Amino acid sequence: MRRFLISAVPAVFVLASVCSGGAQAEPVVDLYRAQVFVTGERPETRDPALLQGYRDVMVKVSGDPRLLADPKLDAGFDPAVVHTFSYRDLMAGIPKHDEQGTRDRPFEITIDYAPERIDAALAELGQKPWGDERPKILFLIGVELGPSHFILTDQGEPGSVQRTALIASARRYGLPLILPSRAMIEASGLAADGLKTPVPAALETLMREAGAERVLAGHILFSDRMLGWIARWQTSDDGAVYRWGIEGVNFDEAFRNAVRGTAQALSGHGTP
Repeated sequence: MRRFLISAVPAVFVLASVCSGGAQAEPVVDLYRAQVFVTGERPETRDPALLQGYRDVMVKVSGDPRLLADPKLDAGFDPAVVHTFSYRDLMAGIPKHDEQGTRDRPFEITIDYAPERIDAALAELGQKPWGDERPKILFLIGVELGPSHFILTDQGEPGSVQRTALIASARRYGLPLILPSRAMIEASGLAADGLKTPVPAALETLMREAGAERVLAGHILFSDRMLGWIARWQTSDDGAVYRWGIEGVNFDEAFRNAVRGTAQALSGHGTP
């Protein structure tokens, strides 16, 4: 897996900060909540999940994914930061007949963290909350998978699996996500290839039409040589265009890279 910065340069064409249609920042709900998949309800699977959820919430609240590379993040974890947690049985309704039905049964654990303790932990790391009023972001993503080339839209095929993964990543890190409709894309004439080097004026038009305040434009290509995806991303904020990417990963990680980088740029934490 390779992550890399492409550039962060002054914008020649700056996307509108607020849509003329009156778009407003989107309040993020459950900002201090995380959800993690586990097997069983045992402490040996729950405790790592509480730590993973803490990492996610610290990034979600601050908007700064660089925290994930800071050893002080894990070192500062205190179980007292957990307010409540609950399990959802992902095999509910399936009888428990064997080991898969008891010890290794899959669950989703929902963890609520104490806001004041998370904020204090961020302060210890020199960080502060980004806030829950965040810009609505139009995600325009071209996908190339063999002979199939398409742009992710808000419903239908192709792309339902990728769409689910992208939505999960946006929720995980607290970004208000908008996906374009198929009709919008067809009317624009935009093709998947066009998102390799997107034209800012075209992005702005689609952003306004979607009622968004920012755009994340990108392109992912499956590489047979790497047995993984090559992703390139671009967004803009306050007169700067940010470009970054990742290679050799599954599309879940490619979308997490897109979402984390967008959060970093828009929350004022610099170049992804």
